[in-house]
Amino acid sequence: MFIIGEFARHGRVSVRMLRHYDAIGLLRPAHVDPASGYRYYTAVQLARLNRIVALKDLGFTLEQVRDIVDDKVGAEELRGMLRLRRAELETAVDAARARLVRVEARLRAIESEGHMSTNDVVIKSVPAVRVAELTATAASLGPEEIGPVVRPLYDELFRRLDAAGVAPTGPGVAYYEDGPDGGVIVHAAVEVSAPLQDGAVRVVDLPSLDEAATIMHRGSMDGVLSTVQTLARWIDANGFRATGHPREVNLECPADRDDWVTELQAPVARARQESFGAR
Repeated sequence: MFIIGEFARHGRVSVRMLRHYDAIGLLRPAHVDPASGYRYYTAVQLARLNRIVALKDLGFTLEQVRDIVDDKVGAEELRGMLRLRRAELETAVDAARARLVRVEARLRAIESEGHMSTNDVVIKSVPAVRVAELTATAASLGPEEIGPVVRPLYDELFRRLDAAGVAPTGPGVAYYEDGPDGGVIVHAAVEVSAPLQDGAVRVVDLPSLDEAATIMHRGSMDGVLSTVQTLARWIDANGFRATGHPREVNLECPADRDDWVTELQAPVARARQESFGAR
């Protein structure tokens, strides 16, 4: 048997917690010395303690935990519950990491105000390209809205192309249109050489761009904001106006998104000179 301090160390919990579990009848000591009042636990009780702590981490109340452990939830069922909770926590961590990237992008955009480099933007023409694509609607152009839409679209697009035996002939191209009610129509596309015979995906010819202001973005698209705003400032400062949403051409897409290289291609035209005199 173990005294309460030893049992706490083996179970990686506090003595205070064990005393509380005893008080509410969740985990009673195997023996209490009537003279000294010392609590004693056995190694067998570690199994119940593990279930209690695991279920607490899953978000159950102590009352719910008591009901579950008293009904002797099987190890396989408990493992399933823990796997589900692990997946939920991983999703939460990924979401928090993406939010951190977006916050850092906002900070970079703020820090770069008034210090914009003009060397990174190139004006060029973009040839027409044939792409296979899938589309969906996002609530806005914010990375937190676009990412959860465009990534599944690309997964499904490549799955369908593979099933059809069609290999992409060039990079992915994401482009956007204004949608209804302030939404954005997301086009997840990739270059192909010919139409698909079975119509598994839509094949379109993206028109050429006579003039496009282009800039390279390096890193996850969650952090694209500062690059987008650098491009916007350049367009405004150099006598152009944007005539549509920038296309995003995925030049390099390794497994680590921090190593991605994406070219933004904003269609532009020369801004007209207007008089803003008093009326």
